[in-house]
Amino acid sequence: MNVPLLIACLVCAPTLQAQEPVDTTIIARIAEKARAGSRVRPLFTYLTTTIGPRLAGTPAYNQAAAWAADRFRDWGLQNVQLEPFAFGRGWSLQGLTLEMTAPRYFPLVGYPEAWSAATAGMVVGAPVYIGDWTEAQVRARAAQLRGRIVLATRPQPGFIDADRPQPTESEGRARIGAPPTLRAEGPVDRQALSALLREVGAAAMLQPSQGQHGTMFVLGRRTTPPDAVPSIILASEHYGLLVRMLQAGDPLTLRVAVDVAYHDADSNSYNVIADLPGTDSVVGNEVVMMGAHLDSWHSSSGGTDNADGVAVVMEAMRILKALGIQPRRTVRATLWGAEEQGLLGARAHVARHYEGETNAVARERVSVYFNVDPGTGPIYGWYLEENVPAGRIFDVWIGALREHGARRNVIDRIGSTDHVPFNVAGIPGFNAVQDYVDYDVRTHHTNTDFYERVRETDLQQAAIVLATFVYHAAMRDDKIPR
Repeated sequence: MNVPLLIACLVCAPTLQAQEPVDTTIIARIAEKARAGSRVRPLFTYLTTTIGPRLAGTPAYNQAAAWAADRFRDWGLQNVQLEPFAFGRGWSLQGLTLEMTAPRYFPLVGYPEAWSAATAGMVVGAPVYIGDWTEAQVRARAAQLRGRIVLATRPQPGFIDADRPQPTESEGRARIGAPPTLRAEGPVDRQALSALLREVGAAAMLQPSQGQHGTMFVLGRRTTPPDAVPSIILASEHYGLLVRMLQAGDPLTLRVAVDVAYHDADSNSYNVIADLPGTDSVVGNEVVMMGAHLDSWHSSSGGTDNADGVAVVMEAMRILKALGIQPRRTVRATLWGAEEQGLLGARAHVARHYEGETNAVARERVSVYFNVDPGTGPIYGWYLEENVPAGRIFDVWIGALREHGARRNVIDRIGSTDHVPFNVAGIPGFNAVQDYVDYDVRTHHTNTDFYERVRETDLQQAAIVLATFVYHAAMRDDKIPR
């Protein structure tokens, strides 16, 4: 930025903030409805307890999408729809046996990766440790691996033991980003090793996780072929135990069985969309959007990733409708599918409705998109995506929410979630700044991300902040600056 422009921005900023209206009466009404009449806990409970894991492409995900659409209809929202997009084959775990039977009995803790193949029945025998084998050694010793359980990598060399810094508690530019990857490896790359073990006919492969204290980060690839070697992530402490026992010459025997189901009757997944229509004759067809991703991984019920975000978006929409708000612009709630497989639902929606010259008018009608995903707990502010003009507006609104736990907005960008396709298309998209306490080390994509990780008061606070931002964006004279 050149010096004259910088000076002009500094001079204009206080004037703009002074002129940006804040409806404190509405904020008070939103807060009262969010606390005294809260429905956010039942929403969160239904997702995490009644439905549970919501892996894209599964009956459980489709159940969650239909349930959310039904709630929106019950609340009197309009244009409620399940928007399909191409996804592919779904996958569910149907059964798992994972235990040591000799030299003593010991149940092992692990989870197959999503889209893992099934084993050919129960596999019983001594495992083979190949963590130090080269590709040439694997091929030369193929006979030793055919039909065997394989310990595929070296033991875990370290653990994720620190969460990313909290951006609102640091000065200057925030340090944004997940902890480093600390995956155990061997001489052969993991992806290449999987193909190699399939070639030599191994029965199952076990790998450790970078989590500690029994925490396992369990993901998966939807492109995994059904005849791949079944892949199981084992608690790192248990994996290390097995390797040490083999190295000590103990007569080790394991029993492993993986049973899975594939879902290919419907190759689509679905976004959930609901509107509170705009009432202004001039800007009523413009849209203010908020959203969160409805899908999760399969080793837990996705409490912080992202049932809390879904419950907050639904509750914010319910509050605005229950208060009888008649927004100038249309307010739209969106729950995205297949975020965990690469933002697929949000990307498909943006491509269908907002990308390219044919969608130029529709794109210009979207004022802003607010996303709730990475992190958990209260909404402290928003990552501003380096959008300084929008930041001046948001700073005023955050200032009016300090008594409700808001802190400040962060100028930086954040990636890897559903606001990104909107920004790529030229629509201002922002993600909430939330807590990272125990998020990276304990809950994000792990087997511990359950109901207990989230507090009701935090969900209520987040609904207050989100509903307030959506309301003010829908009511202001101008759209949010690009």
